[in-house]
Amino acid sequence: MGRIFEKRKHKMFARFDRMAKAFTRIGKDIAIAVKQGGPNPDNNPRLRLAIQNAKGVNMPKDRVEAAIKRASSKEEKDFQEVVYEGYAPHGVPVVVECATDNPTRTVANIRLHFSKNGGNMGNSGSVSFMFERKGVFKFAPDKINLDEIELDLIDAGAEDIQRDEEEIIVYTRFAEFGHMQKFLESKGLAAKSSELQYVPTTTKELGEAEQDEVMECISALEEDDDVQTVYHNLA
Repeated sequence: MGRIFEKRKHKMFARFDRMAKAFTRIGKDIAIAVKQGGPNPDNNPRLRLAIQNAKGVNMPKDRVEAAIKRASSKEEKDFQEVVYEGYAPHGVPVVVECATDNPTRTVANIRLHFSKNGGNMGNSGSVSFMFERKGVFKFAPDKINLDEIELDLIDAGAEDIQRDEEEIIVYTRFAEFGHMQKFLESKGLAAKSSELQYVPTTTKELGEAEQDEVMECISALEEDDDVQTVYHNLA
């Protein structure tokens, strides 16, 4: 009975940690969007996108409004978007997206996470050529009728559409991301998330023990407060 309780408690805390990380990440997205385009979502497409993504992870409305208000203040710090590259153990390429108010601190921490977990940090361009920058739109299956709108999605720039029981994912080329965003808004279609991501062009197969070593490095990077998203090509 005690083991079952401990497992449930571990899952509960893990879910809470994921939610807290998601809220922090979107809070930074909102801050960057407001600093770049102002606090009115009607005139700021990036802010509209961040607010929609906040809804997708059930971020409370009052927290979204508070993030916009904070970002509108002249005293609020500016976040810089920076990308670092490197290798996790066993040569797995990794791209790390960060939003930071102190790049000197961030680069030192990212380098430390790599080195302490069997990886190594690389120079700009050292692994990004193994990824494609794509728009990724995720929908709950009950929020979009794919049979009716698939051709329209292709006309709007969809390069690939994947469907399973849990979600529908629409991929676009980098240049078509804004076009797809406008199309979805015109149709009143709300994605769970809409992001530009680094999608690997190939994947790497490893044994279970090697996978665990890679994921330890990935997890260490993801837990850093300045890290927004970590991409890799582990199958």
